Amino acid sequence: MATISDDQKILSPHLLAQLERMELVSRKVFRGRMKGERKSRRKGQSVEFADFRNYVPGDDLRFIDWNLYARLDKMFLKLFLEEEDLHFYALIDVSASMEFGDPSKLQYAKQLAAALGYVGLCRADRVKLEALGGTRSNPGPVLRGKPSLWRMIEYLNSIQPGANMPLAQGVKEFCLRNSGKGIVVLLTDLMDKSGYESALRFLLAQRMDVYVVHILSPEEVNPEVAGDLKLVDCEDADVAEVTVSKPLLDRYQQTLAAFINGARDFCARRGMMYLLANTETPVDVLVSKYLRERGLVR
Repeated sequence: MATISDDQKILSPHLLAQLERMELVSRKVFRGRMKGERKSRRKGQSVEFADFRNYVPGDDLRFIDWNLYARLDKMFLKLFLEEEDLHFYALIDVSASMEFGDPSKLQYAKQLAAALGYVGLCRADRVKLEALGGTRSNPGPVLRGKPSLWRMIEYLNSIQPGANMPLAQGVKEFCLRNSGKGIVVLLTDLMDKSGYESALRFLLAQRMDVYVVHILSPEEVNPEVAGDLKLVDCEDADVAEVTVSKPLLDRYQQTLAAFINGARDFCARRGMMYLLANTETPVDVLVSKYLRERGLVR
């Protein structure tokens, strides 16, 4: 069982109070498996009246407005707003490169996953967090309701950087285990030598509402290094010896900008929402400002 101190490392009481006033929003309409606390744009059977439409043979006679029929001698069906359960998934990249930074990109991803997960728990959404390529053999638990906060924190605190599974493989395994539709937020630095495109295509095949949060540290955005360096790839141990100069740093900035723009364009062309997140940005600001602007929360 997680302790109070564990909870505070990921979600502060101040942030919890902010999150309780928010809700997750899907840009798509999904058919839930059980009734939750949110209203769907899809018409169905519930307690809140929405509209009338003409009766057609085969409609359920229980929803005919007989009072209207008595007045107009025409049969109209009553339509209701259906309460719908939303499925929310947060996928956390736990490859070795996510250990970089202070706070690490992985810790930042955990905090963001916890914040969004808690918003879902407060609205009785179906919440599932999962580490991609981690050492844990079991996937994250399915959570619902505010009392599940402790289980969510406990799971997040147990996540450690794991084997460097390709991002596409981790996402593919998630898709095979989870066929439900809903919102999925991928928390990753996108640093995979085999590329990120296949991973995102797997999510698109699920017809989910996909958000890609591209997490980078300040040191990656604006490196302050100089002189002769020996660089070791933390994921595959490749070694490169470089002399850091202004032209080299300029070329690095150009390459990074091209990488970010390429990821942004890839997502935009396919209807996915992309957000670049610097770990210097407080999680509460990222959620309440930037993710609200992009329509994930309100």
